[in-house]
Order: sequence, then structure tokens, then C-alpha cells
Amino acid sequence: MKLSQFRYHLPPELVPDHPPYNRDESRLMVLHRKTQTIEHRAFKDVLDYFGDGDVFIINNTKVFPARLYGEKEKTGAKIEVFLLRELNKESRLWDVLVDPARKIRIGNKLYFGDDDALVAEVIDNTTSRGRTLRFLFDGPYDEFKKTIERLGKTPLPKIHKRAIEPEDKERYQTIYAKHEGAVVAPTAGMHFSRELMKRLELKGVTFSEITLHAGLGNFRSIDVEDLTKHKMDSEEVQIEQHFADIVNNAKDHKKHVVAIGTTTMKAIESSVSIQGYLKPFKGWSNKFIFPPYEFSIASAMITNFHPPMTPMLMQVAAFAEYDFLMRAYQEGIDQKYNFFTFGDAMLII
Repeated sequence: MKLSQFRYHLPPELVPDHPPYNRDESRLMVLHRKTQTIEHRAFKDVLDYFGDGDVFIINNTKVFPARLYGEKEKTGAKIEVFLLRELNKESRLWDVLVDPARKIRIGNKLYFGDDDALVAEVIDNTTSRGRTLRFLFDGPYDEFKKTIERLGKTPLPKIHKRAIEPEDKERYQTIYAKHEGAVVAPTAGMHFSRELMKRLELKGVTFSEITLHAGLGNFRSIDVEDLTKHKMDSEEVQIEQHFADIVNNAKDHKKHVVAIGTTTMKAIESSVSIQGYLKPFKGWSNKFIFPPYEFSIASAMITNFHPPMTPMLMQVAAFAEYDFLMRAYQEGIDQKYNFFTFGDAMLII
């Protein structure tokens, strides 16, 4: 398929800048693949579709405060640094994006915090992801991370042009977030409240966990019309044997396996046996899923409504079937569903 096939008009008023008051009060569009029919429900109604023995796979990654604001040495020019990936724990080396990038050269020092609590030196200007910084921090690693935590801001996507608010630290995060490392939240999981998860468990639903530290590659513009030529950024993935066993047992018993979000789907499709079972995995994945694609693990998925021409939209189109999904998106626009980070949800079953 071609990039241009995933272009559609998204009215800006359908992209909310704040989450709903309660996590599980968003709307839910249900896509039935066999009958090609669409239902309009509330997210809490997900309870009606699943029961004893079904498994929900959730991504337990935790977003860290990846956006730092600082100044360039001598000139005092304002600089924004977006932490992408820790390269070396001992050397305090990070891959970052810098804005404005044109003002930064190798050897420049950057200062963060009113008391210059954090100083970084640019050591590489040529990486495909932006820049490499070495943080000049003499204290122990725990103190370094606490300083990042104190100075860093929640990395809301730039489409949300509002100021960062204290509540974002908790709301741009799932309630089951555990392992820090993401700079993008797995937003489909943000619809789950503790009460709803408890009610699902009482119906016999089991939660299996994976970790995929979602990166900014999800939002990089795709600049090739031929999708086979697009290369995704690598993201760190971990799937433990115990959780793979839960999923495979559900498959053996013909129960629903539900991927919660495109990050979860990407992770589980990155580690599949020849027989179509989920394998434990620890490493990196640059999996890019677009139609046509044969899925091995999940029989259903929950996802948000995604912006045009994004890898997330392409993955969901592969799962739902392209024409059906694009019809559903037009219906979502007509029915004024909310899209993107704090938007409504879709169940594809």
C-alpha cells in the first residue's frame, strides 16, 4: 500500500488537549470484522465482549519526563532537549533531539535548572536521531536520575500546544505503568481504571504484560510513498516466559487474546514462533506493520483513533482491513469521536 492511501482530513477540534475526568468514561467504537458492522458504546462496555479465559495483553512501560529546557553556554540561547535513549549508564550518554538544532555544535555545553544542576556537552552532531550528549554529573546514578526527574517535563506530543500541567505526570501514563523508558505513552491503555480492570478480572479475564518502550519514531513523518521503503526506529522490548505462557494457553483454549494498543501489538508480533505462538524476548524491534499483514497472536485489539499517515494507523488498518477501517474513521469524524492522545477508543474484534 501507499502512504497517500492513509491521508484523511482530521478536524482539529476533534483532538482534545485534556483527558476525560475519569479514565474509563471515553467512548468506544466497536468494529466487528466478520460482519463489517460498527457499534457505538461507552468504554466501560468492553466488559460485554469478554469473559472467562480471555487474555488482555498490556504494555507496562512507564513514560519518563523526557523534555528538558536549558540554555547554551556563553550566548544564553534557550534550548529544548528531548531525551530519546540512554546509550551508556556509566558515561551518562544519551541520544537526544535538540531544538533549535542549527545552533548546536560539537563541544557546546548546555545548562539546565536555575542552579545549573545539570550540565551536558554535545559530543556527536551527526546521529540519525539527532545529537548525542554526555551529562557532566559527578554524583551517583540515582542522584542523576532524580535530577532528570526534577528538571524534566512530561513529553506530551507537540500537537498539544498547551503548557504542561502537574496532572500530566499521572494522566499521560497508564495506571499499570512499571518500567521506565518510554517517551510516548501507550495511549490505548490510558482508558483502563482500577475499577474496570477489577471488574474484568471478576469476569475471568487475565492480564498478561509486555514491555515496549515507545519512542518518537511513532510520530516521525513518513517521507516515502512506497511503505516497504520506510524504516522504523528501534524500540526496546521485553516479553517474559511467564506472560508468554498465559497468552499461549489462551490460544490453545480458543479464547480471545486482546492486544491493548499498537505498541503491544508491535511487541508481540516481534517474537512469534513458527507455530504461531508468543516467544519470550529481550532486545530491540523496528517492526513496521502495514497492510497486507498476517497477524499471529491477537484475535482482538483496543486502540485509539490515530492521526493521518502514521504507522499506528497503518497497523490498525492491517488488523481491521483497510476499507473497513477508513469507513469507521469517517463515521468517527461524523459522530465527533475524539482522536489521538486523549481521544476515544476503538475495539476491533
